[in-house]
Amino acid sequence: MSSTAQLLRMLGECRVFDLGRTLRNGMAQSPSHPPFRHCLDRRHGDIVRSDGGSAAADLISLGCHVGTHVDALAHVSQDGRLYGDADAFDAQAGGRFDVLGVHALPPFVGRGVLLDVASLLGRDYCPATYEITADDLKSAADEQQTPLSEGCAVLVRTGWGLHFDDRERFVGIESGVPGVGSEGARWLASQGVALVGADTTAFEVLAPGAGTSLLPVHRILLVEAGINIVETLNLERLSDTGTREFVYVMAHLDVYGATGAPARPLAIAAKDV
Repeated sequence: MSSTAQLLRMLGECRVFDLGRTLRNGMAQSPSHPPFRHCLDRRHGDIVRSDGGSAAADLISLGCHVGTHVDALAHVSQDGRLYGDADAFDAQAGGRFDVLGVHALPPFVGRGVLLDVASLLGRDYCPATYEITADDLKSAADEQQTPLSEGCAVLVRTGWGLHFDDRERFVGIESGVPGVGSEGARWLASQGVALVGADTTAFEVLAPGAGTSLLPVHRILLVEAGINIVETLNLERLSDTGTREFVYVMAHLDVYGATGAPARPLAIAAKDV
């Protein structure tokens, strides 16, 4: 049997979980970014070919940090510096980031671990202002028997994704949003992980009424540790099926010089998981 046939046979014995959110007008998103817009730019009947055929076509616009997306290392600076001590102002000259833009992030295929913190707490979802600590993350990994490994992708489930269809609640400007705190972020970085992600708009805990006015976890991960962040994931099916370890596959739009890009991550796991 050829290696391709063996691979296809293996995939036939797996379950594929789509971790991305469907892009649609009016969906929940951080108010800091331009919204997603989709329209039919050309409708059937606008142009009819001589044989009676017609085609419809679309137009979309969106910010690079809308829907399920990945943050490039150029997304956040601290005191004018980017990851690797690159000068943020020089790097953005010309209206794009020649260094540390999202084009510099290759597609990811590797081990993925879901740290289901909401389930660890015995809840459907974490409270609105809950700060996920290093102990929470360690406890989830221990209870699940899924120790983190260097180069893996770690997805943190707060359960807040259950509110995705309630735009105001999901964004949580007034209530706050649960997420990883600074201590938890430093612990993740110490494990040598390659990517992190969560089911919220900002990955990190957001205080009531504060929005994204302060983003210390983004600074720790993007600027200090060089770890990309995936946001607005759909992690409910992984949680519901008890899937905690899988092959994580993620490719994003390869936009040269951008600070982030839409992505459609997949988790591939054995069917008996």
